[in-house]
Amino acid sequence: MTHQRALVWFKRDLRMHDHAPLVAAQAYIDALALFVIEPEWLQSPDCDASHVDFALGCLNELRAALALRGMPLLVRVGSAVPVLAQLHAEFGFAQLLSHEETGPGWSYTRDVQVGAWCQSHQVAWQEFTQTGVVRRLRSRSGWAGRWQARMDAPLQLLDGGFNAAAPIDQPELPTLASLGLASHGKTLQAPGEKVARLTLKTFLQERGYDYRRALSSPLTAQEGCSRLSPHLAFGTLSMRTVHQATEVAIANTPDRAMAYALRAFAGRLRWHCHFMQKLEDEPDIEFHNFARVCDGLREDDFNDANFAAWCEGRTGFPMVDACMRSLVATGWLNFRMRAMLVSFASYHLWLHWRQPGLFLARQFLDFEPGIHWSQMQMQSGTTGINTLRMYSPTKQAQDQDPEGLFIRRWVPELARVPLPYLAEPWKMDISVQRMAACVIGRDYPAPVVDDKVAIKAAKDRMYGLRQSQEAREEAGAVQARHGSRKSGLPSSGQRRKASAQRAAKAPVPPTSQGDLFS
Repeated sequence: MTHQRALVWFKRDLRMHDHAPLVAAQAYIDALALFVIEPEWLQSPDCDASHVDFALGCLNELRAALALRGMPLLVRVGSAVPVLAQLHAEFGFAQLLSHEETGPGWSYTRDVQVGAWCQSHQVAWQEFTQTGVVRRLRSRSGWAGRWQARMDAPLQLLDGGFNAAAPIDQPELPTLASLGLASHGKTLQAPGEKVARLTLKTFLQERGYDYRRALSSPLTAQEGCSRLSPHLAFGTLSMRTVHQATEVAIANTPDRAMAYALRAFAGRLRWHCHFMQKLEDEPDIEFHNFARVCDGLREDDFNDANFAAWCEGRTGFPMVDACMRSLVATGWLNFRMRAMLVSFASYHLWLHWRQPGLFLARQFLDFEPGIHWSQMQMQSGTTGINTLRMYSPTKQAQDQDPEGLFIRRWVPELARVPLPYLAEPWKMDISVQRMAACVIGRDYPAPVVDDKVAIKAAKDRMYGLRQSQEAREEAGAVQARHGSRKSGLPSSGQRRKASAQRAAKAPVPPTSQGDLFS
């Protein structure tokens, strides 16, 4: 045991289970934990009060769990360097322990400043990996194999308590009001590691059965999707925990249909880190196009009125409006509908992705910067390498909400509209509009754009641009830097063998709160 003091700096890793900095802290004479509510976060354009509220709920549970192990958790408000400096004067820590973070621009700047402060004050800062993201990655070749090795590595588990730190003042957690934030009014998923682990358990044992079919429709995705994304974003679960639990569940289930569904989910865990790696490799994609040949494509045509209609769920396209209103109310929406919202903003409304991306970041409780900005660009066609996907709101309504249940719930103005017109209410005769108590332009907006005209214009511009020699040359460079690779990924047979080996180490399938998911 070293006679130095350690400080565990929590960021987006609000858990006890599989937490390498906490495990490392057990080797020190005493240790203290810290979470900093930074004004840079609160004032950032991608932060919402719902994010802060969820984090506070996680911290409340985490503080109690750490206290049982003998470690105080301080929650302080202020910029990271001044907070660390004050705590250094009070506590005299010589070691700073944290996880790596792939975050937005403000957190990158913060980490640079913290690194400089540590160096000037003889504090050793050790950062541990917690996802498949690789720092200072030179090439994507072999990345999949490195991801697999990280996810298959043993979980980092505490084997006891901590050496108690000297008594230190622990004020109550701040409130949204004390932080100057208004109530968000959203109906959010419950926070904390206990809920996260129960959510994982119910998905792997029950809800995941229909995953492949359920994930596309907003009606079925609410239960059929894992609903783990906020917990991965705030770190109440580690990606490694989810990966290993999923592989054990696949190996243990006698139900072939369940195993088939969970294999699809397992594949998406890899994509999670694949997209985060893009922001790690090129932080500038939060602000600028992957393909710089797209610069100027939409910036000068930004229509503020159409953007406001999109944000407020009053575009006149029922499926778009229902999805946006649902998202604003709950902080969550399934992936296909997220893609449709971005597609509509990008192609129908011809909006540059940055402002819609910031609005959506504030709505998504599971906002993960690396995934978010990569997806915003992919769905708006500015990566230069991905297939252009232009979603039809009418077709999505007919395919994913065939009985109109979702639209009628979130757009009550359309409650009495006959089903044949529900996806395109502007096609109703005025007599039908009056009978349905939904006069277009009065009770519900007329479409903000002509669907066919807008999509034709978008296709002409996007495909015209992509055919240029400059675009083709740049696409090759983007693919070389950010494109996925098949090499390095274990074969399906190898993965099944590894799953069976992990299952053999689990004497019984997980069934209770005292098992792998507790």
